[in-house]
Amino acid sequence: MSIPTGEIRRIRHQRVFFVTTAWSIFAYIWLWAIVAKISPGYIEVWEGTLTFLFFPLTVFSAYIVDTKVGQFIRIRITERKQVQQLDNHTSTQIPLTLDHGGNIDDGEQKSMMDGTIRNSATPSVNDLYGTKANSIQKSISGAVFDQLGSTTGGLDETTISDQIEAQRRQEFINIWRELRKQHPNTDTQTLNDMAAVEMMNRVPKSRAYYRIQATKRLGGGGNVKKKLLEQLNESNQIAVPEKQQLIPDTTPHISKIRFEPSHYTVLENAGYVTLHVLRTDGNLRNTVYVDYMTEDGTATHGADYEPAEGTLIFYPMETHKQIQVKIIDDEIFEEDEHFSVKLSNLKIKDNQGRLTPGAFDKSVQLVEPSTAIVMIIDDDHSGMFVFDSDEATIIESDRFMDIKVLRTSGARGRVRLTYTTEDETAVTGRDYVANTGEITFENNENEKTITIEIIDRDQYHRNETFLIRLGEPLLMNEENEKDNLVMTEEEKLIAELGKPKLGDKHTLRIRIRESKEFKNAVDKALYKANTAILVGTSTWLEQFKQAFSVKDDDDDDGNESGDSDGNDGKSATCKDYMLHYVSFFWKFLFAFVPPTSLAGGWVCFVVSIIIIGLLTAVIGDLATQFGCTIGLTDTMTAIAFVALGTSLPDTFASKVAAEHDKYADSSIGNVNGSNAVNVFLGIGLPWAMSAWYHFFHDEKFVVEQGSLAFSVTVFCSFAAVAVIILMIRRLKFFGGGELGGPFKYRAISSAIFFSLWIAYLILSGLENYCHINV
Repeated sequence: MSIPTGEIRRIRHQRVFFVTTAWSIFAYIWLWAIVAKISPGYIEVWEGTLTFLFFPLTVFSAYIVDTKVGQFIRIRITERKQVQQLDNHTSTQIPLTLDHGGNIDDGEQKSMMDGTIRNSATPSVNDLYGTKANSIQKSISGAVFDQLGSTTGGLDETTISDQIEAQRRQEFINIWRELRKQHPNTDTQTLNDMAAVEMMNRVPKSRAYYRIQATKRLGGGGNVKKKLLEQLNESNQIAVPEKQQLIPDTTPHISKIRFEPSHYTVLENAGYVTLHVLRTDGNLRNTVYVDYMTEDGTATHGADYEPAEGTLIFYPMETHKQIQVKIIDDEIFEEDEHFSVKLSNLKIKDNQGRLTPGAFDKSVQLVEPSTAIVMIIDDDHSGMFVFDSDEATIIESDRFMDIKVLRTSGARGRVRLTYTTEDETAVTGRDYVANTGEITFENNENEKTITIEIIDRDQYHRNETFLIRLGEPLLMNEENEKDNLVMTEEEKLIAELGKPKLGDKHTLRIRIRESKEFKNAVDKALYKANTAILVGTSTWLEQFKQAFSVKDDDDDDGNESGDSDGNDGKSATCKDYMLHYVSFFWKFLFAFVPPTSLAGGWVCFVVSIIIIGLLTAVIGDLATQFGCTIGLTDTMTAIAFVALGTSLPDTFASKVAAEHDKYADSSIGNVNGSNAVNVFLGIGLPWAMSAWYHFFHDEKFVVEQGSLAFSVTVFCSFAAVAVIILMIRRLKFFGGGELGGPFKYRAISSAIFFSLWIAYLILSGLENYCHINV
């Protein structure tokens, strides 16, 4: 009845539902068997121990079914049997039938041993059909992963938990994409916050989460979702100051002298090159002297450039100086060469005209780059055309990438150059936009740019490559050049040597990678959407604040708490205050429990178990006294009041889950599982401990049968009826889902379930007061 009109909730994982339902019914049958049949009147050690061991077995079996591990193991065993059959029958032509419907004709066999083909001196039937057998084996593996709903063979290499985490990341990415389509003008940070909130709403939540939500609501507390919003706001507020502190200026009072820029490229026929020296920061009112001198590299002075040395003088408030070096032009074809210009011997002139070395005056410093590199491009060759590297990486969110094509070893003439893209693991149209064209280098031009467009797919992991290839360069003759120009053999040789050519790096591999910002946003959002973190606490102060507070004014209760009484998003009501004061003692008491942040939550767990154990003993005695006061037997008090009280949080938790989950698994399946766990853990653990205790004292652990047989019979009958009704509700005619659907079917099924509970109470009361003899 809690589902909004027109909506339905279906159980998504029916296998898990049937497993937990079977365990739930078996749990009560097992109790009846060990109490009334196997060892009537007492519990033996093995019975108590086995009852407790059923608890991990229940959880493990549900996990196996939920993650399809069993199905994967079964199919892998089938696959290995098929391969083994191929191994064992290479000499006998037996047809092999595959699970997915493929088959091998007679003679289509493969002789395999440890994954390799047996060597033979002459070709055999096995060699002839080796390729076919390989494709068959791959098809077997493909069928396996198809049945598992996987697109790759990742289950061989990764764990189930990795796949679940990958699915959660992909779900967040899909949410982020949808939000970006709905809000195209919203900034990235806001989209991340919106996606984190939506992810928290969609992420599977445990029964504990809904119990906590329901308990908070019954106690007039706030909403767990608010904690996520606070975390998002805090992260946004902290982000700016942290960025501001990244690059502190530690020496603002010191004047700095350096080259700007530090690399220069000049053509051999340029005549000279001008280098720039800057003085920045600090005190600019003094006079500074700094020496400079050229040094040979692969270029030598006298042959490639004229040496230069001298002293630069920065007068007060002067911040810029230039150094000019003459370049020598020749007619000899040669490789590109370089030389350097170095600053040194810094001196400061004081008011009395004395020069103080920079080592003794810390007000001015020579900082890097204090050496400039000058590259001389030979202009007697049409050029070698290359990329600046063999591989380049682009982030998919950058969308566009400018790729430099360099012209080295000369820049004479007008050259046309073609280029084209080629697929590798990246595919045209899916990962990038194909680009084929040409670029033209004018005379003395040594750099051009190609722009490549990448398709942003918002991938968490991405590592795809494609190539850009340069075509053969073509020298374009000037219009006034004569085609019939007669050249000597030496001139022809020089002309041939000077033709444009492709260098070694004429193919560039571009690697597309995922956006780190997007990946971090996914990880951050998934972490913050973790319900275990949201329901946890980090300090005692936080716990006491929660204990003393009623629902906050800004608590978006309607989104997550399940409140449907018209107070969504409003301040605390009278009902909230009443529930708060009624439950205040318990909220205050449990605020003393250590926060979950200590020792990974184990301290909180142990202390909570101890307090719950003490409260259980007290409540048990109070319930007995209450039943005695009003004239009820212990059995009727237990099933009518104690069971109702302990199930009330479960009821509200299921209501919250039914309203806000997309499926009915949390609201129905978790309840079934909890019934089995309550028996196997809640009863199995104390019974096992008591049985062992009495065993070591040579005593028997006595447990009276009472009306257990009658109660188990009624419970199992009514449980079967409830399961049948849920299965009928899945039919399209009756609504198409276990929960929700047309009002008449909701009302009828709700009335039946409520009647089953009333009937159980009446039948149990009649039997307990001996009006029914069984």
